[in-house]
Amino acid sequence: MAVREVLVFPDARLKEVSAEVDIGDYELKQIIQDLQDTLEASPGCTGIAAPQLGIQKRIVLIDATRARKPNANHGRVFLINPVIESSSGSATAREGCLSVPDLTGNVTRAESITVDFVDMDGVACQINATAFEARLIQHEVDHLDGYLFIDRVSCLKTDVFRRKRYEG
Repeated sequence: MAVREVLVFPDARLKEVSAEVDIGDYELKQIIQDLQDTLEASPGCTGIAAPQLGIQKRIVLIDATRARKPNANHGRVFLINPVIESSSGSATAREGCLSVPDLTGNVTRAESITVDFVDMDGVACQINATAFEARLIQHEVDHLDGYLFIDRVSCLKTDVFRRKRYEG
């Protein structure tokens, strides 16, 4: 159980494609716990992927209930070996990332997705996600494929912004 250091762009490990996870992997429970501890220690954070901790495995943790304005969602979900099977619609919204702490950007993503994954018990699952939760899953799955949100903006000059810091 540990809060791990989050890799920050331009760390080259963030651009690597992650390996499939074997549910029998003896490290799996520790990785899951570290993801959970690191997410909890990051105020305002709604998701984290194993590659952000330097672990090149296809594991993400999402928790859309931590959003500023949570909509209907599936709560806290660990997705192991997630695959986005279908998507529809599109919407552009501002995204931020623990691995790109000083920037936010306008990113266009699908509004609705269906994702297949394996849960912590090795059970095959499928969920349909919409709105913020769909965006969150797409953002975290991108980490597994070596993409950051800044790779998804249309124009670096007009769609990327310096994050505002509030002192209070």
